[in-house]
Amino acid sequence: MREALARNNLELWRRIEDEQELRAAIAHDVRSPLAVLKGYLEMLEESRKQTERMDLFVETMGRISSLEQRELKIAPITARGLGTALEPELRVLEQREGKRIFLKLSEADVIFEGDQEVILEVAENLLSNGLRYAREQVHIEIRVTRECLKLLVRDDGEGFLEEAEKVTLAFYQKNARDSLKHAGMGMYISRLYCERHGGCLLLENEDQGGALVTAVFGSVGK
Repeated sequence: MREALARNNLELWRRIEDEQELRAAIAHDVRSPLAVLKGYLEMLEESRKQTERMDLFVETMGRISSLEQRELKIAPITARGLGTALEPELRVLEQREGKRIFLKLSEADVIFEGDQEVILEVAENLLSNGLRYAREQVHIEIRVTRECLKLLVRDDGEGFLEEAEKVTLAFYQKNARDSLKHAGMGMYISRLYCERHGGCLLLENEDQGGALVTAVFGSVGK
C-alpha cells in the first residue's frame, strides 16, 4: 500500500507539473498576440487623435479664411440683448465643463452699433478658454457705451504664464495636452475679430490671481 500510495503521489505531482507547464506555455503563446493587439490599438488611437487634430485645423483655417472676407453686419446692440443671446450658451458650457459661470450686465439701455454675431463668437472663444483653465468659476461682464462695447472674462485659474503677444499668436497652446482638444486659435481669432471691429484684445493677470481678458469693440456705425 505504501508503494502504491507513493506511486499515486508521484503521478499526481507529475500531473500538477504538467498542468503548470501547460498554463505557462498558453500564457506565453497568448502574451505575444495580446502585445501586438495592444500596440495596434494604441496606433489606432493615435491615428484617431491625429485625424481629429487635422479636422480641427481644417475647420479653423476655414474660419480664418471666412474671417478675412467677412463683412460686418451692423445693428443696434444693448447689454441686455447680448446677455439674453448668451444665456443659453452659458448654461450649456456650465453643464459640459462642470464649472460656474456668472454674468454681469451694465448700461443695459445704452445702444451700441456693432455686429452681434462677431461679438458672440468672441465671447464663446473667451469663455471656452477661461473654462479650460479655471479651477471652479468664470465671470463674464458686458459693458456698453455708445462708443464701445467691452466683454470682460475673468477666471480663477493660475493666470497667464506667457506674455500677451505670445498668447494671442496663431496655434498657441499652453501645454502639449492642449493640442488634443483645440488648435490654439481661439485667442488669435478673437484678437482679429476685435481689430476688424475697431477694437483690441487685452490680456492681464488679476492681483488676486486668475486671468482677465477684455475684448474691446469700437462702434463702427452704419
